Amino acid sequence: MNNDYHYFKFTPSVWIVPAMMLILMWSVFFFENSFNIDLTPYGILPRTVSGLQGVIFSPFLHGDLNHIANNSIPLFVLTTALIYFYRDISLKVLFYGILLSGLITWVIGRESYHIGASSLIYVLVSFIFFKGMMTQYYRLMALSLTVVMLYGGMIWYVFPEVNKQISWEGHLAGLIAGFIFAVRFKTPDYVKEIQYNWERPDFNPEDDAFMRRFDENGNFVNPPKPEEEQIIEVSPPSIHYIFKETPDDNQQSE
Repeated sequence: MNNDYHYFKFTPSVWIVPAMMLILMWSVFFFENSFNIDLTPYGILPRTVSGLQGVIFSPFLHGDLNHIANNSIPLFVLTTALIYFYRDISLKVLFYGILLSGLITWVIGRESYHIGASSLIYVLVSFIFFKGMMTQYYRLMALSLTVVMLYGGMIWYVFPEVNKQISWEGHLAGLIAGFIFAVRFKTPDYVKEIQYNWERPDFNPEDDAFMRRFDENGNFVNPPKPEEEQIIEVSPPSIHYIFKETPDDNQQSE
């Protein structure tokens, strides 16, 4: 059983990894626009051997400024939440999420190049939501509900009729991959930290009979007075026998 106080800690890795991912995405984007190079052919082209390279490269490729801007904030927020709340398995979810969602897109996608980090975003939304519900732990369930409130509307973009210009196949692939990881990857059994009375901010030692026996240095200096001790007298049990004469006692057998 893991105490959440020791497990949920804000360390540099919580924001460094998301920041590095954004830096890589924007560096590729500026490289394309600065040198007028189109890297779209390095995206996922379904059911072709050359299109398999997009499984790795596609999350870092974007078509225009609006595309990369819309993906940047959700990716940073969700990746940060993933690393903070699921530290032990966060890198597995990110790495295998890119691979599995890309492979599923390669299988089910239309014959067109699929690029963008949106499939990974759907992996994170799906994993965080389903995993939080499965753990039944109050912090992770609260995170799941927060994700639903912020990004619940994204569910409509896994259907083909909503917007044919977006890769709904990549979104659906990310949703499926996130659910698989939520089932597959195990998390610790969390326990809520126990807070004793003497740990409470409003605790007064004078209100506790046991704590009154100690001074400020922890020395036992105030033993209980005899009148404070409760003496329970136990008297020995008494047994009384009662004899009652009945009419049958005066009869004689013939």
